[in-house]
Amino acid sequence: MIAAGDMSGRILIVEDDESISESICYNLKKEGFSCLQAADGLRGLRLLRSGKPDLLILDLMLPLLDGWQFCRQARQEGFDLPVIVLSARTSEFDKVECLSAGADDYITKPFGMAELIARVKAQLRRARGGVKEAREKLIEAGPIIIDPARKEALAQGQSLRLTPKEFALLSLLAREAPRALSREEIYRTVWGYEMLHGDRAVDVFVRRLRKKLAQRLPAYTFLHTHHGFGYKFEVKEAA
Repeated sequence: MIAAGDMSGRILIVEDDESISESICYNLKKEGFSCLQAADGLRGLRLLRSGKPDLLILDLMLPLLDGWQFCRQARQEGFDLPVIVLSARTSEFDKVECLSAGADDYITKPFGMAELIARVKAQLRRARGGVKEAREKLIEAGPIIIDPARKEALAQGQSLRLTPKEFALLSLLAREAPRALSREEIYRTVWGYEMLHGDRAVDVFVRRLRKKLAQRLPAYTFLHTHHGFGYKFEVKEAA
């Protein structure tokens, strides 16, 4: 697992194109990472369970178990590591479906290796938290308690089981409440880079958060849309 204070870590690469997998692994090792590699979804799932990776790089069109199924299964089993999808599929529908399945980021092929490495590092920094985040106090908002030090959100004493990206999004909105944040500001803060035109990642993650909150706390609403702008956090009784 990642040690505090460095940018090392174990990366699981699930990619059936051997040349792409080897190239990614070679460049990650140059940056100080170690790699696990799988050429099909079932092998990748076994390595996820046994290898304790810190981040997953996932192709979509995999033999035996495709990337969408892989991602859903990983989240259902409670794995909360960051997931970066690599795919030649460029449609907005495919991107939204991947994010809805539990992915944290989506990069289309062909891609630049420098961009991939930068995104891996950004995802890991946010997944493990920083000194500033660890020093922040608990956020208490109605029936929710957000603990930045433990990177955990509790609803009536029970964990919401959020992924790192979901937790970062909820923490940001709750911390800035009652201020409404633009989609661009949310993306810049949570993902760590500028949002491309038409990117719907923020909307997808808000929808995922709303679903988890509604399942646990149906009597309340928390994330409110400012149409054409963004979102804000406010505890209200559900209609």
